[in-house]
Amino acid sequence: MTNTAKSGITRRGVLGIFAATAVIAAPTYSHAFGVLRGAGDIRRVKMYSGRTGESLDTIYWVEGEYIPEVMDEITHFMRDWRTNDTKHIDPRTVDIMAAAHSLMDVTEPYMLLSGYRCPKTNAMLRESSRGVARNSLHLKGQAADLRLKSRSVGQMAKAAEACASGGVGRYPRSNFVHMDCGPIRHWGG
Repeated sequence: MTNTAKSGITRRGVLGIFAATAVIAAPTYSHAFGVLRGAGDIRRVKMYSGRTGESLDTIYWVEGEYIPEVMDEITHFMRDWRTNDTKHIDPRTVDIMAAAHSLMDVTEPYMLLSGYRCPKTNAMLRESSRGVARNSLHLKGQAADLRLKSRSVGQMAKAAEACASGGVGRYPRSNFVHMDCGPIRHWGG
C-alpha cells in the first residue's frame, strides 16, 4: 500500500470507497452454483490473527474480478506465522470462507488459526498431532483453519458445507473448522 504524501489517498482506499458504495446496490445471485450463492458483485473477507495481532477487513473481488493487490495482502496475512514464509493463497479458498461467513450472517471476523504452512511447519505439526495430513492443502495455500466466538463448530461447518465447494473438517475439541478448495468432502465430529 503506497500513501501519497499530499493527499493521504491510496489506490486500495479508492477501491475500498468504490466497493463500499457499490455494496448498497449489489445484486445477489441466489440461483448461482456453489460458492457464488449469495456472493453478489462484491466479496469481502474479515479475519484477525491472535498469533500476529494483525487484522484484515477487505473487499477482494469486485464486479467479477479479484483485486490483485488485495489478494497479495491476503496471502501475506495468511502466511506461515512461525517462519513468515508465504505462498499464493488460492482465491477459491477465500471465496469459500467469505461465502460461509455470509451464510452465517455474522459481523464478527474469523480468527485465523492456520493458513499457509511451509513443509517444515507441517512436519513439526504432524509429529505432535495425528490430525495433520502429510500432503495437507495448507502446503499449497488452499486451506484455512478458522474459529468464530459467536458460532459453534457445527454451525460453521454447516455453512461451509452448504457452499458445496471443497473440504470441511470439524475439530470440536480444538474449536475450529478447516475449509479448503480441494475435492468436496467432510470429516470430524
